Amino acid sequence: MTRTRMTATERSAEVLAAATAAFAESGYAATKTDDIARRAGVSQPYVIRLFGTKQQLFLAVLDQVCGRIEELFRTGAAQAAPDASPKDRLDSLGSHFGDHFLTDRDLPRVFLQGIAAASEPAIGDNIRDHFGRLYNLAKELTGATTYEVRRFFATGMLLIDLTALQVTDRDDADTPPWATEILANLSEDGI
Repeated sequence: MTRTRMTATERSAEVLAAATAAFAESGYAATKTDDIARRAGVSQPYVIRLFGTKQQLFLAVLDQVCGRIEELFRTGAAQAAPDASPKDRLDSLGSHFGDHFLTDRDLPRVFLQGIAAASEPAIGDNIRDHFGRLYNLAKELTGATTYEVRRFFATGMLLIDLTALQVTDRDDADTPPWATEILANLSEDGI
């Protein structure tokens, strides 16, 4: 059987996927580049050659995760009716976000790891910049008020937390009553 050699772009994507899983699982501080290399099937020096430092790799992962949210917001907005109200546009963004971001276990956890590591100056600058850009994008795409977008983001962060706690993907019988109550109230509010 002949092995096909990967391009540098393909190998880089493979390392990013391995890094996303590792950072989601262990966080920024506890993740070692050796572990990422092992997961990707490459050497640790190769990971460093591709990304420089562990911090630069984490920033690349955060860029990818936040880029995914931006992509989902844009797609959600495009799926809203042309004459949709700002609330309906936010609902479309939220629905698309929930269906495609929250269903991936690693992406919400990496986003939270970025927030948790914000005391590192470069990481803090990165995650604050992304958060601000996402907030402004939601306002731009929906025409919603500051209050509406703030509520949308507060709900989104709550859903990211519940996803990371692994209470959103359980059978109803396994979902803790407090989580069932929170999730039911969210859907009653139309958020």
